[in-house]
Amino acid sequence: MDKFWLKSYPAGVPAEIDITQYKSLVHLLEDSFQRFAKRDAYVCMDKRLTYGEVDALSRKLGAWLQSCGLMPGDRVALMMPNVLAYPVAIAAVLRAGYTVVNVNPLYTPRELKHQLIDSGAKAIIILENFAHTLEQVVADTGVRHTVVVRMGDLLGLLKGAVVNFVVRNVKKMVPAYTLPNAIGWSQAIAAGTAASLKSVELTQDSIAFLQYTGGTTGVSKGATLSHRNIIANVLQSEAWLQPALAKEPKVEQLIVVCALPLYHIFALTACCMLGTRTGAMNILITNPRDIPGFIKELAKYRFNMLPAVNTLYNGLLNSPEFSKLDFSGLKVSNGGGMAVQKAVADRWVAVTGCPIAEGYGLSETSPSATCNPADTDEYTGTIGLPFPSTDIVILDDDGQPVPLGEAGEIAIRGPQVMVGYWNRPDETAKVMTPDGFFKSGDIGVMDERGYVRIVDRKKDMILVSGFNVYPNEIEGVIAAHPGVLECACVGVPDANTGEAVKLFVVRKDPALTAEQLMDYCREQFTAYKKPKFIEFRTDLPKTNVGKILRRELRDAPSPATHAA
Repeated sequence: MDKFWLKSYPAGVPAEIDITQYKSLVHLLEDSFQRFAKRDAYVCMDKRLTYGEVDALSRKLGAWLQSCGLMPGDRVALMMPNVLAYPVAIAAVLRAGYTVVNVNPLYTPRELKHQLIDSGAKAIIILENFAHTLEQVVADTGVRHTVVVRMGDLLGLLKGAVVNFVVRNVKKMVPAYTLPNAIGWSQAIAAGTAASLKSVELTQDSIAFLQYTGGTTGVSKGATLSHRNIIANVLQSEAWLQPALAKEPKVEQLIVVCALPLYHIFALTACCMLGTRTGAMNILITNPRDIPGFIKELAKYRFNMLPAVNTLYNGLLNSPEFSKLDFSGLKVSNGGGMAVQKAVADRWVAVTGCPIAEGYGLSETSPSATCNPADTDEYTGTIGLPFPSTDIVILDDDGQPVPLGEAGEIAIRGPQVMVGYWNRPDETAKVMTPDGFFKSGDIGVMDERGYVRIVDRKKDMILVSGFNVYPNEIEGVIAAHPGVLECACVGVPDANTGEAVKLFVVRKDPALTAEQLMDYCREQFTAYKKPKFIEFRTDLPKTNVGKILRRELRDAPSPATHAA
């Protein structure tokens, strides 16, 4: 395959990465635990854990898990926000020879039950705030061992006790629950202290994570990610970041803002695993939706990397306190998870001086497949170039490559591409080509330099009188309107045109009217792209990572709609 995009690579970024340097992710983790033992690995609510402490704690927890009689390869679910116990638990599960099943803590009982049954999880480590959800379904699952974490665990005796008291009794954040066979985090660590972690023979082909995806488009499926997949993406990401990290002033230890949840593949790889590989310190943000609290945490550190999604960047920019922070250490702003809008990217670089390097990937690709150069000084409106050791092709509906500059489905091949969907060979066959490409479901265009631009999700495309309308384009233009805070658009049935464009808007300016917005749209769009309906909302439905859920908007009744 002609990798013509390599000519566009920044100096110093290799065409290929060497994944043979680690036998498994456990090899990577333990290597860093030794090399960086005295360095701070994580900080949360002002409490720091060194790599040496993560090593010791994960060894004890791993030994306890092994004492439960779990078999190599068994699945252990983790259901927590970003607290210190989370990265310790990830390391423990992997070191004990098991597979991590990351679970969104905001899942309903129905969603949790599906994931626990589908994965065949035998154990779960869960924050007590969500234990009431588990109580409702655990009897119907294969879970036999439960560890309950409290928010104050690992914060120290005094601070931990205060935090637990406030969370339980002041903020009332722990609904009553009964899990008779559960043990506490401290009990599990104490029990593991008396045992010893047995070494498990793992290879790069061993399964490291089941990363569930597709919940917004149907039944949630587990992307099966091997140790090789994650090792590859960590090394690819590290190689890609070098031009930015090489810039003056150099830093001895990277400080990474981990505001995205660790159960999401973006934070798991880009913060937790890449951070471990490089000996970075991750600032764990437990509740990034609390923007004032988030900014107070940021004010304590001269941070160097901030991976985020468009909605989080936008939320920070719309808080006056954010612009007062010290951005002199910020070297990398990684945008992913959803399209970064030009209006947001322009404001971000104006405030922080650090352009957003937008990338692209999916749970199925561990996640990163493409990225703009890390030392970029502009917003390109693209998702960048294929990563090292990665091939990208743009395919038509028959699975054939299209000419450069034409739109088609983005397909990805590389060592970061998943093994397949867990126990779903039929679903795997739908997305994998015979020559090893993963079909993403996203429509994109590649230019002559190798830069890829996403047009939209295949399923989100709107067909108006036979013309393709892509929501990303509409939303990007509407977001630039000074009276708009955020927006989304979907297709709705229309007797005359098949489908029509409907726009949902959260106002920044309360005085903004539908008529004013329609006038703006007439100036910006050709007739078939212009929204036919506008609905104002106080907020938009989002995933916990901040992705706007267009499907929920399509399915919801809409009483207050303004027709064009």
